[in-house]
Amino acid sequence: MADTFDRFFSNSSQLMKKSAIREILKLTQKPEMISFAGGLPSPDSFPIEDIKRICSEVLDEEGPVALQYGTTEGDNKLRSLLVERHKKDGLKLTINNIVITTGSQQALDLIGKIFINPGDVVLCDLPSYLGGLNAFSVYGARLKGIPLDDQGMRPDLLEKSIIKLKEESSVVKFIYIIPDFQNPTGVTLPLSRRQEIIRIAERYDLIIVEDSPYRDVRFEGTTQPLMSSLDTSGRVITLSTFSKILAPGFRLAWVVGHPELIDKIVTAKQSADLCSPAFVQKITARYMEQGLLDVNLSKTVALYHERRDHMLRCFREFMPEGVKWTEPEGGLFLFVTLPPSMDAARLLERAIKKNVAFVCGSVFYCNSEGQNTMRINFSFSGPEDTCKGVSRLAEAIREEMESI
Repeated sequence: MADTFDRFFSNSSQLMKKSAIREILKLTQKPEMISFAGGLPSPDSFPIEDIKRICSEVLDEEGPVALQYGTTEGDNKLRSLLVERHKKDGLKLTINNIVITTGSQQALDLIGKIFINPGDVVLCDLPSYLGGLNAFSVYGARLKGIPLDDQGMRPDLLEKSIIKLKEESSVVKFIYIIPDFQNPTGVTLPLSRRQEIIRIAERYDLIIVEDSPYRDVRFEGTTQPLMSSLDTSGRVITLSTFSKILAPGFRLAWVVGHPELIDKIVTAKQSADLCSPAFVQKITARYMEQGLLDVNLSKTVALYHERRDHMLRCFREFMPEGVKWTEPEGGLFLFVTLPPSMDAARLLERAIKKNVAFVCGSVFYCNSEGQNTMRINFSFSGPEDTCKGVSRLAEAIREEMESI
């Protein structure tokens, strides 16, 4: 037996990092642990009885096809239904604009694979989704974070960064952005900034990767247009998923983009998994065709709205002075900022002992900042656990404040 296998591993494998969120989830399996760490939808939102019935229908009526390999592009019926669904977003699509992927995480990986050469720069939110940052880093991307304010990515800082990178002869490939209920902060990019960022991408000939998993989970406020609906030059690629609006266990998502870009993603996907599960796609298509997606989604949005409001009430009641948090109009997360002298990683150790968990905000920063921040999920825990967990967390924060 070899002492170590390091000498066999590829250069790209050395760039891989375990997800801090997945690792924390392993620590939270104890029954007494209240976890605000994962981006987990509530099981109360899963339409189990409808899915059970539709599974039987698919097997009875389409069994031989549903259990066979499918096309890499995805089920034609499902893609056609998504074309129709996106009409409300002002998108004029054909199925050639859509590819089905095995979760949005696969889409992020495929985008990294087709666009990034080692040393290329990817511009992203600061902070940004850890799964996206990891997916791009594996292919050797240099990540340049653009600071956010309460309205998302700042276009002025974006353009300054691009100019500076161009002066350094850096190759900038694309802008990665989560415009709606951003992960981890929960902020939403207004129309004016979406338009300005698209103009900047046009000016400097960049692609925009619009990651939009939470768009349909809006509780209040005005729905902002998809960036792809504002795009007139085919440079915006939009990622959407069924994980937050139906069931994450389906591992089903879709990418919308220019046919040439979609075709390249399809080619990359063929060497990754051949196709996403045909059975799950047919279940989802039938579920949509029967008009059930939006019916259940409205219930899910109401549930998460209630849970967000409840968590905010608990925060206002229990959190000590000096702790700040966002109040998003939708999505799954609050972003919490502790006093500058505090370290969320140290706080997490104390919190775990009190049987409450969160994700340290620093993992979402590509520049090693954010040590005094944390991300809190409000969609998963019920009211009683939420209040109990926030109380435990507030107690841990007070103790940490006193120890500094």
